[in-house]
Amino acid sequence: MVDYITVIGGGLAGTEAAYQIAKKGIKVKLYEMKPVKFSEAHFSKNLAEIVCSNSFKSNLLTNACGLLKEELRRLDSLLINIADKTSVPAGQALAVDREEFSKAVTKKLEENKLIKIIHEEVTNIEKIAKEGIVIIATGPLTSKDLSEEILKITGQDKLYFYDAAAPIVTKESIDFDIAFYGDRYSQEKKKEESIEEWKQRLSKQNNEGQSYINLPMNKEEYEKFWRELVEAEVVTLHEFEKREIFEGCMPIEIMAKRGIDTLRFGPLKPVGFDDPRTGKRPYALVQLRQDDSKASLYNLVGFQTNLKFGEQKRVFSLIPGLQNAEFVKYGVMHRNTYINSSELLDETYNLISNKNIYFAGQITGVEGYVESISSGMVAAFNAINKFKGNNDTKIVFSENTVIGALAKYISTPNEKFQPMNANFGILPELEGKRIKDKKERYQKLSERSLKEFNNM
Repeated sequence: MVDYITVIGGGLAGTEAAYQIAKKGIKVKLYEMKPVKFSEAHFSKNLAEIVCSNSFKSNLLTNACGLLKEELRRLDSLLINIADKTSVPAGQALAVDREEFSKAVTKKLEENKLIKIIHEEVTNIEKIAKEGIVIIATGPLTSKDLSEEILKITGQDKLYFYDAAAPIVTKESIDFDIAFYGDRYSQEKKKEESIEEWKQRLSKQNNEGQSYINLPMNKEEYEKFWRELVEAEVVTLHEFEKREIFEGCMPIEIMAKRGIDTLRFGPLKPVGFDDPRTGKRPYALVQLRQDDSKASLYNLVGFQTNLKFGEQKRVFSLIPGLQNAEFVKYGVMHRNTYINSSELLDETYNLISNKNIYFAGQITGVEGYVESISSGMVAAFNAINKFKGNNDTKIVFSENTVIGALAKYISTPNEKFQPMNANFGILPELEGKRIKDKKERYQKLSERSLKEFNNM
């Protein structure tokens, strides 16, 4: 048995796992193929690179992802700690400056003398697993050769689904004669205010760290945008790729093709806003979320897309306020990879057929940044336990916690297994009479979870 634990993949799950292992005084060999080789969607040489949105979602305890973050904070999660320190304004959500975040994670691991970072692609898992313990955390963009190796050790015949990332524009290129700052419902005009008083209040808010930039559209503007969007050229996909698009990250052009009003009841819903130019609710509304700490870059919320780059520039520039937008990053469609964990893994993310192999991250079917971090931590705790010779015990979190509920979800047999985000629906119901008020029910579920942590 070697004197170290191997972690394959330097993304969110892998870096969290490496940190937790080293914190217990155990050596780690962390393999990351960048910058020797990049996936279709990665560009940075740093570890823990964030590819899609820069949002880690809600911080509220009445939100399952908010509760999950609190659980991880109580377990001393490195990545949540760094996310808190590199956060940018995002209302009640935790969003990060993605470059500062990945830099900080990389620096922390490079400084740790117990962690050896090896920049090369791994393609022989079986050999590593014969010599010691390995955590496979290669993420949703696992390389082709390693995917084939994973197929071999798991006996699977399918590892793919697809999603898309949204484009990013510069703040200075947004037209603020049209755009305005504010969160949902905070922008609606108070009955006692005149139009001028209301505009003055909004103008003042613009300089007070408002989280979102909003672009209102009237009916004519929206319908023109919709027509061009559904007719725009997309990057050609194979037939099997079209079938594998994951519903949770649906490209906006596909969503638009489901009906002219689909977007107005989805990412472009105008509820909770008034247009400062008219004092009335707009017909549709596009939101932009801050993407860096300097508030110089903003991403188009809900605009994951597979349009060709030229088409993105042409079509998205039809949105009022973006007519002169400077796109610093276009949306991309990329392959995501996951295993059928419901048949392959237990609640510790351990491969049932080989006790030396653990999986972590989105490759297990947990969908989302915080969820990936959670799986990396659970896999690490159990890898540490096994490394120390405690083969008869496992560290399994209560299903009343989000950490435990996710682990149970991915390890429970399911013929229609699909990637899953943190949500209260996967937690057991509260005992006694069902609470009808959703917010109150979620609060009670959070209290129950945190009580479990207090008793650990």
